[in-house]
Amino acid sequence: MSLFLITNDDGIHNPGIRILAKTLSRIAECVVIAPDRDNSAVSHSLTMNRPLRVSRLEDGFFSLNGTPTDCVAIGLKKILGKRPDLLVSGINPGPNLGDDISYSGTVSAAVEGTMYGIPSLAVSLAGDASYDLTYAAETTEKLAKRILSKGLPENTLLNANIPAESPAKGIRITRQGRRLWDNAIQETCDPRGRKHYWIGGGTPSPDSGKDTDVYAVNNGYISITPIHLDLTNHQGIEHLRQEWRLEEDF
Repeated sequence: MSLFLITNDDGIHNPGIRILAKTLSRIAECVVIAPDRDNSAVSHSLTMNRPLRVSRLEDGFFSLNGTPTDCVAIGLKKILGKRPDLLVSGINPGPNLGDDISYSGTVSAAVEGTMYGIPSLAVSLAGDASYDLTYAAETTEKLAKRILSKGLPENTLLNANIPAESPAKGIRITRQGRRLWDNAIQETCDPRGRKHYWIGGGTPSPDSGKDTDVYAVNNGYISITPIHLDLTNHQGIEHLRQEWRLEEDF
């Protein structure tokens, strides 16, 4: 039987990870290793300034006082007895689209799995609560079966965003779009009049590109974006060589 490692960035007690593990256990042995608290927007951070502690909550469920990336690294090296066939990160209650991918602990956990050579999938629900977790989990199960049977390109993970209003119109294979936020930093004062700033909220500016993850989800489709570990801008290499002539003149 296949072995799946399941994690998230919202914490071990988030209902999304519970229903995901229950659904995926129909096709694989599932081991859940997740942060002991919410770690949203921690990106790919590793904890290096203090020791980490694993707590076993029940059979197949472990929590860690660290980040999603910590969970993957320790899970693969210290908890699992063998190499998993798939890593699934989610279900995130909220989208991970466009520029948000850079901040996402959900996606970063899948990046970490991919760095270890494990086929990896990040799953998020896009839209407003209440979310249909059952539909999202069953969609993830279908994607997991396809990954097991067809595989993934080398050094590539999948970032799936599922519209909150189910069922979706279908699936679109997309590229990462742009999703910047307006008025995302709020300025407030405490009772003593001292100025503070609160990051979060605001209004997203949608990407108009019809081949993007943002456009697909906003129009009721499941977005599947293949993300490669190589962040190199290969056109940029030629620009620096030909236009800047750095290798010749610097």
